[in-house]
Amino acid sequence: MVFIIINMLHVTKIAFAVLLFISTALHGADNSGCSNPVYLTFDTGNMKTAEEIANTLKQKNVRATFFLANNKTFKGTKALSPAWQKFWKTRVSEGHGFGNHTWSHYFVRQDINKSTLKAYGWNGKPVKLNERAFCAELKKVQSAFYKLTGYKLDKIWRAPAGRTTQNSIRWAAGCGYPIHVGWSKAGYIRDDISSERLSNRQLLKHASKHIKKGDIVLMHLGVWDRKEQAASILPALIDNLRKRRLCFMPLGGMGS
Repeated sequence: MVFIIINMLHVTKIAFAVLLFISTALHGADNSGCSNPVYLTFDTGNMKTAEEIANTLKQKNVRATFFLANNKTFKGTKALSPAWQKFWKTRVSEGHGFGNHTWSHYFVRQDINKSTLKAYGWNGKPVKLNERAFCAELKKVQSAFYKLTGYKLDKIWRAPAGRTTQNSIRWAAGCGYPIHVGWSKAGYIRDDISSERLSNRQLLKHASKHIKKGDIVLMHLGVWDRKEQAASILPALIDNLRKRRLCFMPLGGMGS
């Protein structure tokens, strides 16, 4: 069974070559002349800033990659419910990439044995999953996304908090998701940390300085515990990275 793990703390030439291969394989050849790519990725979160982020991407002509889980949203709905159909269909038409972030957003902790792993839910309660239950977590996301948009997810996934085990990597590959995508050290925007600890100004300054060619950038479409949502830094971040001659590519993409 073939699978690829991209949990990048340091971007090597090999890791960068793999990223280019994945992007080209999933999205097709890039015709924009983007030779110094950065990969913007967004996990669903509570969706409070989803529209703001989507509008920024459209205005800046940037294609990104969204990793989808059925998170509870600020509207009291779920991120993969019919209430969000228009949002996801529009993103598909814009040519973004889409990966799997698991249905229940369980945090994988450890393999108990070769047939079982332990995870934790948002409530802190432990959950035991076998291969069938783990695959169901991925398949539910695919099914919901297809019902909403008529399109299939790209064959990439991201474990909540990036936490994986040998079982979860192997099972995901067997369920149709052979590529696990983490994020780069510099690309972790830290928008899931309270704004009292890290202001938007600090996030923007750090990211603008340290993100480099080949980095995978991680942000969220809204975070419950952050008063000053970080979506507002995205326009300036894109501009600052472009000034450094970096450009943007999705890790997938199905639209025209």
